[in-house]
Amino acid sequence: MTNLFHKYGSYAAWIIAALATTGSLYFQYIMSLPPCVLCWYQRIFMYPLVAIIAVGILKKDSNLPLYVLPLSLIGLAISIYHNLLYYNLIPESLAPCTIGISCTTRQIEWLSFVTIPLLSLLSFLTINVIMIINLKKHESR
Repeated sequence: MTNLFHKYGSYAAWIIAALATTGSLYFQYIMSLPPCVLCWYQRIFMYPLVAIIAVGILKKDSNLPLYVLPLSLIGLAISIYHNLLYYNLIPESLAPCTIGISCTTRQIEWLSFVTIPLLSLLSFLTINVIMIINLKKHESR
């Protein structure tokens, strides 16, 4: 099982990054849902992952986690902050969302809890877990 994960983990990370990128563009341009400021910041850290992970896979680069983790960890931190704001766990007065749509606007809610900020959090979290596991595998060699 772990061999399978180590062999295809980077592919899974690429699929997640590609789906997150495509999904954000779908929500914005097809569903006409404007992104908030924090969504834009998260996009800045998600979009390059598609290309970085793809190149790492094609070159069979064992250092791929070292290229991915800085972006995905920062994206995760922003996503955690966004979710704390979104679910009112910290006051909106601490939000940088002064221009455009509020970062706490509820645009989509599937099953009463799946939201766009939650999807972003899960995407960054999963990519981070995959890359940390791959990094540990690389260090143990």
